[in-house]
Amino acid sequence: MSKGTRTIRAAFDTLGCKLNQAEAESLSEKFVQAGYQVVAPDDEFDVYILNTCTVTHIADRKARHLLRMAHRRNPGAVLVAAGCYAEHAASDLIKIDGVRLAVGNHEKMSLPQLLIESGLVSSDGLVVTAGGVGANLRTRSFISIQDGCNNFCSYCIVPYVRGREKSVSPGMIIKEISEKVSCGYREVVLTGTEIGSYNYDGLTLESLIDIILKETTVERLRLSSLQPQEITPGLIALWKNGRLCSHFHMSLQSGSDTVLKRMRRLYTTADYLGAVSLIRSVAGEAAITTDIIAGFPGESDQEFSEGHDFCKQIGFARIHVFSYSKRRGTAASIMPDQISPQVKKKRSDIMLKLAEDSAAAFHSNYIGKNLRVLWEQADNGIWSGYSANYIKVYTESDSDLTNVISNVSVERLYGDGVWGEIKL
Repeated sequence: MSKGTRTIRAAFDTLGCKLNQAEAESLSEKFVQAGYQVVAPDDEFDVYILNTCTVTHIADRKARHLLRMAHRRNPGAVLVAAGCYAEHAASDLIKIDGVRLAVGNHEKMSLPQLLIESGLVSSDGLVVTAGGVGANLRTRSFISIQDGCNNFCSYCIVPYVRGREKSVSPGMIIKEISEKVSCGYREVVLTGTEIGSYNYDGLTLESLIDIILKETTVERLRLSSLQPQEITPGLIALWKNGRLCSHFHMSLQSGSDTVLKRMRRLYTTADYLGAVSLIRSVAGEAAITTDIIAGFPGESDQEFSEGHDFCKQIGFARIHVFSYSKRRGTAASIMPDQISPQVKKKRSDIMLKLAEDSAAAFHSNYIGKNLRVLWEQADNGIWSGYSANYIKVYTESDSDLTNVISNVSVERLYGDGVWGEIKL
């Protein structure tokens, strides 16, 4: 790696959940503050950091692929594998050509120092410049309010790689949100492994949101994910405030009660229906999105059919479909009646078709209506952004719409969202 006076260039890639995105954002800021020049992954770089996910074997495979691609693009660069996969199987990642460091979740936020301490980076190439955090304006910021999980669902590796639940103090959260707002961010997403269980010295998520709305001026506040048992009348009442985005991601995983029991989920389909009804009673236009696992061990044709029918009944705005992936060390990995890859694929394909139909039906409800859209990026003059209820909206414009919120008249379905025209 060429050193001298040129600033060392660091690139970041992230796989997995919104918590990973929040941590990658914070880590990137730490690198800027330490004097690195942060560049895009497809640019030339001296250090490449991949924040990994290990929730499925596909996530593991994507991580290995990205690391090998990074090494081929920049053979002399230092590659770092960080996060959940590194926590789970660092010895596998360190064998990949170019990977010089594999650090788990507890060490990754210290990477700027670790790189120097390990001799992989020289401080001679670090130049602290004005600007720092927020120099490159982005529209949405992901802020971690909680980490870890105490639930130990039978299929999930996350408690083993993230540890037990711990919450961030409200003071730190308010400070970070205020800093983001001062840097120009217009939307903040509260994220974590299990944000519905947020509890800091008795302060719950409901109270935290209330404090954020009172003590910050952030224009749009979005939550990453909740469990149905965490949806209470008091919590939902907060959505009468229009700054809260009308989007609820509630992982269902299966619409069959017997499968949910084997998964060790803490709710039934009746509980889930109750949460949906409560949401829609207060935020009628809310998007409800979910995750589904197809082919969980022992899932019968009848159970799959029950789950499919339940998802159809709910009318989700978006369904993320995953084929069950065996994770070593989890209870489900040694359950009898493991489903064959062929059956898992078939069931995944059926659920993906339902996901496509459900999204189209939800989006169709907004044709002829108006949405407030936060524009994020452009591709050949076609801008895209998101409404408060997480509909992806496209339009054509020669103007720079980055970080602009516009009133948009929805005209038709388009790609994975809708096409609209900005109302002047």
